Amino acid sequence: MRQFLYFSNSAATSGKALSEGDLMKAGRMDIAIHSFIQGIFLSHGFRKDVTFHFVFYGMPDPPKHIEITVTDELEISKKDVGNLIKKILYKYRPGEKTGVFPGCFIEKKSFLNVIEEILQKDTKCFILDKNGKSIREIEIPKDCCFILGDHDGLPKKEMKRLKKIMTPVSIGPKIYFASQTIAVVNNELDFRGL
Repeated sequence: MRQFLYFSNSAATSGKALSEGDLMKAGRMDIAIHSFIQGIFLSHGFRKDVTFHFVFYGMPDPPKHIEITVTDELEISKKDVGNLIKKILYKYRPGEKTGVFPGCFIEKKSFLNVIEEILQKDTKCFILDKNGKSIREIEIPKDCCFILGDHDGLPKKEMKRLKKIMTPVSIGPKIYFASQTIAVVNNELDFRGL
């Protein structure tokens, strides 16, 4: 299973913030949406071998972990991703991991706890970092997770800790948008047949 974990220190943690319609004011939710589209959508279909994790630390109730795996039962289109995230945030229930739609879950869980849970499932995790090893030169298993941040990146304290336990990976010498980074990673994994 291919996984992406997208972290945002500012993305809103309530559906109400998304109801107001300004994705930039909702903690740059536009970046989260574009990243999800690049992670899951294909030209005429979806990647059903991908699980996408959002970890949001914005107001009013951080942290929130949203997990989405596209299934045949999940009705979704590119123009409705913001609406999907909004509905998932509205359905949050304290103290439990809530299934909202087929393949869609929400819970209150920290960034590091989400990573720990992924690692416990024998999944190899990589941090996307411009100073990391080239993605073309590293060994990547079928069960892998790529971790990236929004326009502000990953928290420095957590980044330091994570670099000790996982491989930092670079997709090239330029700095790309988060969504472009995900597209490049997907392309590399597709070429490898993973």
